[in-house]
Amino acid sequence: MSAHRVIGVDLGGTKILAGLVDREGNVLRRHERPTPTASQAELLEGLAGAVDAVGRREVAAVGVGVPSTVDQRDGSAVASVNIPLADVSLRSHFASRFDLPVGIENDANAAALAEWTFGAGRGTRHMVMLTLGTGIGGGLILDGRLYRGAVGAAAELGHIVIDHDGIPCQGACTGRGHLEVLASGTAADAAATELYGPNGTSEQLVERARGGETAAVAALGGLARRLGSGIASFVNIFNPEIVVLGGGFASVGELLFAPAREVVAREARPPSGETVRIVPAELGNEAGLVGAALVAFEALDAA
Repeated sequence: MSAHRVIGVDLGGTKILAGLVDREGNVLRRHERPTPTASQAELLEGLAGAVDAVGRREVAAVGVGVPSTVDQRDGSAVASVNIPLADVSLRSHFASRFDLPVGIENDANAAALAEWTFGAGRGTRHMVMLTLGTGIGGGLILDGRLYRGAVGAAAELGHIVIDHDGIPCQGACTGRGHLEVLASGTAADAAATELYGPNGTSEQLVERARGGETAAVAALGGLARRLGSGIASFVNIFNPEIVVLGGGFASVGELLFAPAREVVAREARPPSGETVRIVPAELGNEAGLVGAALVAFEALDAA
């Protein structure tokens, strides 16, 4: 067992990514498997199997990032997205299973921690991260620390209200007009369906926008401006040095970034709006894995 190596696990809706990670953020070994979604019991076994496949006897702690609100009082997953995981203390379950210190974190928080430590946000003390995918996750670094809130449920930034009379939010959320249904990959899919029919996709929308199609450029621009309004609110509230945009939908690039920056320049108050940088994430699909490893080191150092 090495105190300088841990296992980080990034639990996604379709796949589990686990890795052996050192304190410098290097991923020394990786394992990937489909996410079991038939039941919570199968999902927990899948997570344990991924840890075993990486080699838990070689490490000093385990960290898991989950697409769920996490209650840090007991390390429990309270409400998950697209997976059968709810009201279970993952920390105690896996600590008992592995006989190791275990850290549990929301997946967007884990990604933010990784980007701040090793990626686009390194060297800053105040950072906002948004992960853009089917929804929008958020993570906050405030005064050099991951901000979790009173019980660990902070930074649900995708649920800021942009339009009180807007469309319903996703999943179990009962709100309307939230940022994540107006400016995510799901919103792009909806725009593509409206333009191209029931088989339209966000990939098609982006491809046509890159080719200069007027309607596609306008649709993506509207989505990007709504994203910019959300970012401007975060800039006004938190005064970050940097806003990092990650997740699969952020790969759209400047078609998304440029209109969003224009809105931030207009709506964010000075001096915050004048100094903030809006940049792409650097760690790609390993951000969640590396962030989970950092949470494992945190649990180890606190043990």
